[in-house]
Amino acid sequence: MNILHISAECYPLAKVGGLADVVGALPKYLQALNTNSSVIMPYYNTAFTKKNSFKEVYKNTLQLGNTSFEYSVLLLPKNVLGFDLFCVNIPNLLYQDYVYSNNDTERFLAFQIATLDWIITLDKKPDLIHTHDHHTGLIPFMISECYKYEVLKNTPTVLTIHNAQYQGWFSHDKVGLIPPFNFNNVGLLDWNGVINPLASAIKCAWKVTTVSPSYMEELKQKANGLENLLSHEKNKCLGILNGIDSKVWNTETDNYIIKKYSIKTSKSGRQANKKWLCKEFNLDINKPLFAFIGRLVGEKGADLFPEIFLNALKNKDLSILLLGSGHKETEEKLINLKSNDNFNAYIGYDEKLSHIIYAGADFLLMPSRVEPCGLNQMYALRYGTMPIVNKIGGLKDTIIDINDNGYGICHEGVTVDNVHKAIIRATNFYKNQTKYTENSKEMMSIDNSWHNSATEYLNLYKSLKQ
Repeated sequence: MNILHISAECYPLAKVGGLADVVGALPKYLQALNTNSSVIMPYYNTAFTKKNSFKEVYKNTLQLGNTSFEYSVLLLPKNVLGFDLFCVNIPNLLYQDYVYSNNDTERFLAFQIATLDWIITLDKKPDLIHTHDHHTGLIPFMISECYKYEVLKNTPTVLTIHNAQYQGWFSHDKVGLIPPFNFNNVGLLDWNGVINPLASAIKCAWKVTTVSPSYMEELKQKANGLENLLSHEKNKCLGILNGIDSKVWNTETDNYIIKKYSIKTSKSGRQANKKWLCKEFNLDINKPLFAFIGRLVGEKGADLFPEIFLNALKNKDLSILLLGSGHKETEEKLINLKSNDNFNAYIGYDEKLSHIIYAGADFLLMPSRVEPCGLNQMYALRYGTMPIVNKIGGLKDTIIDINDNGYGICHEGVTVDNVHKAIIRATNFYKNQTKYTENSKEMMSIDNSWHNSATEYLNLYKSLKQ
């Protein structure tokens, strides 16, 4: 079976969030299941594209309304990532040093049209097309409705919703940018009076998945306006929990971390990484180290961080380290907290530092209000760092509380008081170092790799080809 994934992100070429990690890992694990799996994405101006050689395999001109764009399709050899990575290069439109911007309607529409224009020229076309989030959400509609893509009409399409909060809305005034189709079916594009690519994909894709079973159920109650649509289409919807790339996230081979370690040597290895963090950020190595890695946005509960951290730091027996960026007011409040001896923050993102934090922190805070799957908690488990999570979405599916014979700390609802109580529970648990170390080793032995998830996706693909 020949599977083509279409996405705006793919690690390591371009990463803004968990979408990139999924698209960078799932095809690799499908390859291991003897399923030819490739990715096509926009060609951005990133460090990865600059240092790798791509081969041009196709060149043409696309029409976006009344505007023409020359573009090419580039191929990165399979041996670099473990699967074929194709990129659509549209100079001055897609080739930027950012992934998302304020003209994304035109950028991602051009990307989708170029991708389909290229696919219909292939001698060996995909057996199935897998789209990811709203940036590629018009693909199922165009395959089923646009005259020029009629040859693909019987090609199954799958949509995976990584985050339903973002839907790619744009005005019907721009409907002319989409290649000609039977206008009687324009309703397939519409939701609440605007063109909604995510809603269109839910209507037109053969199957719809979310990145965890709990998130699929939550979306039927809270999906930023798509609740009724998802309930109506429930028979073609299912949740498949994301995995993590255990080849990238491997404490025994991770070149980012200060000292590599196995389950057997985890205590000394994790201590070496914690020592580096505490020295780098002027924190006390003898105190439990709580960390947060991610975007400083309301979805992550970050608006409450200044108050949560201020309350927690009244207890002089713990330290907090934050890696992230986002809401400017929150950033400023957190920077002001750096005057506290037990707190430090790196405002921005650093891949190497994130790995060291997973390897050296004692606890990872994830008080998310929305978490479709969450990968950070699985990275933490893999590296022996105890997650503290709100019971929602994928966090609910992956973390069991220590009071329920589990290995993490869970709280119900995101309030300053609930998170503070969870931090107190964690601090008390940390005092029993024997128990903490045993729990850390147990976490590292949990298999959250993509193998099981990829098998579920492959079974889904096969069901659509029967």
